[in-house]
Amino acid sequence: MSDIIHLLPDSIANQIAAGEVIQRPASVVKELIENAVDAKADAIQLIVKDAGRTLIQVVDNGKGMSETDARMAFERHATSKISKADDLFSLRTMGFRGEALASIAAVAQVEVKTARKEDTTGTLIQIAASQLEKQQSIAASQGSIFSVKNLFFNVPARRKFLKSNETEFKNILTEFERIILVNPDIFFELRHNDTEILNLPVSNLRQRILNVFGKKLNTQLLSLHVETSLVSVSGFIGIPESSRKKGALQYFFVNNRYMRHPYFHKAVMQAFEPFIPAGEMPNYFIYLSVNPESIDVNIHPTKTEIKFENERAIWLIISAAVKEAIGKSNAAPSLEFDQEDAIRMPVYDRKNRTEESPQINLHTHYNPFKESGYRPKQTSDWEKLYVGRQFPEMPADEQGQLPVFSEEKTRMLSYKGKYIIMPLKSGLTIINQRRAHIRILFDDYMQRMKQKQGISQGLLFPEIISFTPREATILPFLLDDLADIGFDLADLGNNTYSINGVPAGLENFDPVETLQDMTDQALETGCEVKEEIAETLALSLAKKTAIHYGKALSDEEADSLIAKLFESSSPNYTPDGKSIISIFPDEEIEKRFK
Repeated sequence: MSDIIHLLPDSIANQIAAGEVIQRPASVVKELIENAVDAKADAIQLIVKDAGRTLIQVVDNGKGMSETDARMAFERHATSKISKADDLFSLRTMGFRGEALASIAAVAQVEVKTARKEDTTGTLIQIAASQLEKQQSIAASQGSIFSVKNLFFNVPARRKFLKSNETEFKNILTEFERIILVNPDIFFELRHNDTEILNLPVSNLRQRILNVFGKKLNTQLLSLHVETSLVSVSGFIGIPESSRKKGALQYFFVNNRYMRHPYFHKAVMQAFEPFIPAGEMPNYFIYLSVNPESIDVNIHPTKTEIKFENERAIWLIISAAVKEAIGKSNAAPSLEFDQEDAIRMPVYDRKNRTEESPQINLHTHYNPFKESGYRPKQTSDWEKLYVGRQFPEMPADEQGQLPVFSEEKTRMLSYKGKYIIMPLKSGLTIINQRRAHIRILFDDYMQRMKQKQGISQGLLFPEIISFTPREATILPFLLDDLADIGFDLADLGNNTYSINGVPAGLENFDPVETLQDMTDQALETGCEVKEEIAETLALSLAKKTAIHYGKALSDEEADSLIAKLFESSSPNYTPDGKSIISIFPDEEIEKRFK
């Protein structure tokens, strides 16, 4: 029997390694720009076509490479960052594994032009599917130009599983933002399909954040700065009033490297908890500086998950720093009294005080069970609403049976402004009134979009809304549906729009906040097809405009709500799968009284 174990060819081994390091176009962007940063470039340009499918090009004015280094850079495990194992624990650069360029070249057509300051000529190298195709001397200025073309051209299965262009470009923007937010001393430019998306001059950190996410943040950022022997914490947090349910800007960095750290995130959230509504998220840009030997950045291929030696102590420092920043800004409400207006508390004198029994006055003629006494009044008009009323039958939760309402007078009970309780022939049904309204509004907005019958209510004073580059990536896929619902938007250029009209019924809502919430939801959902985007918009708007818990409905409003709910093809659940109706059969009720 022949041997079955053998070594893989380098080309196949590189493709396997590429699967770990290069997952999508954004992975290429991350690796190439980090290399440019490590090369001490102070100007970096990123050029992308077709969300990275056709071209990803990074141009930098860094140190450049010699002819030998340029060729060696594409070999696996070739690196200038480490020479012994201990170097892994004292890293101050971004990339270090020496697999990135080899992995990229294994699944794409790569060209690099590079030269050092002292070189009289530069070097051109072309590699495709790990095979060297050309190497020659050329005229070139200091720095490097990396061009990655036709990503995954030789791995059709990988290329097929790439998401839509808007999703892939959103991922590219995410990686780009994580790098530019720790390098404000570097000029960055981003172009997509020959359109300039970002042009970021050298600036301080606060200005860089504003240049990326909009000047509206300027009045919402609180400075953060704490120095300890263990860690330095700096950056900015958002004022509590700027917290939001969707799309919060939340970034952690350590030693100029982006990281995800759920444990430290909890420290921030706990500090904010007394000052923001439940379910909302604050903005934060927090930068940690620690001894490189106290962290391990080599536990994940993307190097975004980092292990700290003193996590609990750093958790406490972060929490204290956030609380201090909120306190100093006076963002936290406080009670202050002038001396003259101070609350005067009575003085209790035990020696001279005589205790007196409380006086009780009885109304001896009061009988609460007589008509003259206080008794809830039966509202005959309320009962008349349901005389002979036949609602469409409701699907049951489990068995699929269709219980019907009693043919007798149907009475409803509103409970805590949240539920409507009604009798059935075979039990009781409880309806969540907000969720019912969300289902009704969702169906209505979807119908408007399908029939393009949205009614727009013009605004007397148009509002202006500005979108970030990331938000702008999805706008082309939202505008038609927004117009079909009833939004009247005018493009003012530079990702800024004038809101001239809103859907009828939304006049009392903040149009900027409403549009922002809908955009954030679409970004978070990551819709791939137009129908999904339409559903996301309809659901977001329905949740925004539906009645809130605690609102007492009139009899007519409750009657109308229930009638419209049972006209829906899916009255049992909201569009995102939450229960609207719960049925308690007679048997269940009887069991509770045995």
